[in-house]
Amino acid sequence: MTGATSGIGRAFAERLARDSHDLILVARTRDALEDVAEPLRRQANVSVRTVAADLSTLDGCRQVEEHLGAVDLLVNNAGTMLAGAFLRNGVEAEEQALDLNTRAVLRLTHTVLPGMIERRKGCVVNVASFSALGPGGLATTYPASKAWVLSFTEAIGRSAQVRRSGVRMMALLPGFTRTELFRRTGIETSPMPRWIWLEADRVVGDALRDLARGCLVSVPSMRYKIAGWGLRYLPRPLLKPLSWDFSAPGRLWPPAYGHQEHTEDA
Repeated sequence: MTGATSGIGRAFAERLARDSHDLILVARTRDALEDVAEPLRRQANVSVRTVAADLSTLDGCRQVEEHLGAVDLLVNNAGTMLAGAFLRNGVEAEEQALDLNTRAVLRLTHTVLPGMIERRKGCVVNVASFSALGPGGLATTYPASKAWVLSFTEAIGRSAQVRRSGVRMMALLPGFTRTELFRRTGIETSPMPRWIWLEADRVVGDALRDLARGCLVSVPSMRYKIAGWGLRYLPRPLLKPLSWDFSAPGRLWPPAYGHQEHTEDA
């Protein structure tokens, strides 16, 4: 479980612990990991190991790979979003975000899949975003990185090698979820309507239900299923007025340009 200290990642950890799963939790900060792990050990009576590693770095990925043995479920949840528009962000920051959002998913999946296929058992859940389905966010690379996660999951999950083994892969595409992501990136959310928000527990519950059903893609809630369909299938000119341009000064929810945060949520 990556990105396990807050938001969707923490909700996954708590739900899986209640379901009596032993856990390996990954995040950057050891103290934050222990804050999550210790109550789970006491309350759920499960084994919880922690690995403090920065998955935006190659060394961090390799460190986590060393701890992934015969796992039955991998949840690639760690991700980041830069608050500023593309040309206002340093290229190094953009590369770091891309490494976390894509390379870490690729490497950890590549680590666990051979063993799962050999055992003919296992699941991989890759947390993306409903924004992966179309150009709803302009001047930001976040939807593009999440589109890669969706495409990667569909391509590998539908392959004969994976399907014939009984191993399942699923891309989780949540909408706006109440996590630390928006606070850390400096995006003002108070003008956003209440109905737009999902709770992390609801997202995880829907995801695990869809995984049990064998779904390749999970979009929690009907409102985001409809929004996702529109992003994927409506003509691009119809979507343009509904898109959020991070480089437009008058857009509804302006971030604090120049501020960027390495977050634990998708």
